[in-house]
Amino acid sequence: MLAKLRSMAVLGIDAFEVIIEADVCEMMPSFTIVGLPDGAVRESRERVLSAVKNCGFQFPSRKITINMAPADIKKEGSAFDLPIAIGMLMASSQVFTDSTDDYVMVGELSLDGTVKRVKGMLSMAVTAREMGIKGMIVPVDNAQEAAVAEGVAIYPVKTLGDAIEFLQGDKNITPHFTDLNELFNRSRMYNVDFRDVKGQEHIKRALLVAAAGGHNILMVGPPGSGKTMLARRLPTILPDLSLNEALETTKIHSIAGVLDPSTPLLAVRPYRAPHHTVSDAGLIGGGSYPRPGEVSLSHNGVLFLDELPEFNKNVLENLRQPLEDGKVTISRAAMSLSYPARFMLAAALNPCPCGFYTDKRHKCTCKEEQIQKYMAKISGPLFDRIDIHTEVPALTYEELTQKVPGRDSESMREEVKNARVIQTERFSKYKNIFCNAHMESKHIRKYCELDDASKELLKTAIEKLGLSARAYDRILKVARTTADLDKSERIQSVHISEAIQYRSMDRKLWTSGGAF
Repeated sequence: MLAKLRSMAVLGIDAFEVIIEADVCEMMPSFTIVGLPDGAVRESRERVLSAVKNCGFQFPSRKITINMAPADIKKEGSAFDLPIAIGMLMASSQVFTDSTDDYVMVGELSLDGTVKRVKGMLSMAVTAREMGIKGMIVPVDNAQEAAVAEGVAIYPVKTLGDAIEFLQGDKNITPHFTDLNELFNRSRMYNVDFRDVKGQEHIKRALLVAAAGGHNILMVGPPGSGKTMLARRLPTILPDLSLNEALETTKIHSIAGVLDPSTPLLAVRPYRAPHHTVSDAGLIGGGSYPRPGEVSLSHNGVLFLDELPEFNKNVLENLRQPLEDGKVTISRAAMSLSYPARFMLAAALNPCPCGFYTDKRHKCTCKEEQIQKYMAKISGPLFDRIDIHTEVPALTYEELTQKVPGRDSESMREEVKNARVIQTERFSKYKNIFCNAHMESKHIRKYCELDDASKELLKTAIEKLGLSARAYDRILKVARTTADLDKSERIQSVHISEAIQYRSMDRKLWTSGGAF
């Protein structure tokens, strides 16, 4: 007898339908799964065998064939356990139901028949909604996440027996409902705030400009000057996530298996800070079956790279594509997948190997050759892709002991929102441009016109600092952002001057005075 059920699998950040076909016939006992299954899918035989027996059913002592269509796309993961078990029981005439076409089923089975959580549930639910499917039978632990995709009924089950009783009409399960607006508003909270940062007002200004225009930023300073503390608070001044951004970001985290079960929808911008020992695949994404890396997990948020020269140089060079294109393409012999990766890069480094070259209170022990070798670990093209470079000096005693709180994140976020509104209106007719940092050369020529005084100032800076063409574009983008913060329609010399100050790494970095 043949049975057919509907399930889902994930490819990239989207899901596609998989038809599970189960056939049981009178031949020598065997259990075969076809349709390009990976190791986890092939191992489902043992999980299904124990789950079926422990739920009071018989495992057929006949030839069992499971086909997963489409057969030319690799299937991976444990989400097919539930439909495979139900399909086998239907094909062996132990379960009778005519409603399998109405539902998509996903779930991993434990040996006692409990249905366990799986990855990528939000992507599956969104695809099921788009296909007009009536409902989904999912693990209880995935119910909240699946219900975020409004428009498809979500039926949570705890055990294989619950799913079978529901399909046969012997048990009623109330569809799980999630109040999306309430969930979104409740989760939109940050645990850190810029008011906790003492001093460093000029660094806060640089971060404000970076957030307002979506610019990448590099902070240079001795250990303990607050670089990490400042970077950790950068997401708190970015505009709130829109619902579409939240759904896309949550999809990536769900597929990667890092989504907190108690947070079915990400309502705050992600902040990722990988260790400098991260591999190419860990940062960019990859593997035999491609998985999203840190750059994709940072999508719509902030990627912070502390101790930048300590990262493997090849790993850093791989950042160039996502910084330019806003996506990562991972190619393998069998497939090529693209993951979104539009993030703000915040990086930090010490001015020298010992860290104290620019600190007046500590003596630097590094030789000039060591400093040059240390800085040479970061290529010029990567520096050029970072719009803002700024020095973070060590805090003085007076700054550390001041009782007046610093500027808070909320007031800074309001300034950022106002500047972003201006940019949204400016780029409303363009599809993939949302802020000044996304401008290309033709947009820069159109929206970054300069008066004579600004042109002369920029010309002098280029000649003295030897700036590249890409650095020239970066200065104009940052100047456009500072003008937007001042609500100025035209870029003035004061905006150009501030933007030039944010190109510290383009100057002669190390002087005899130990300062930029």
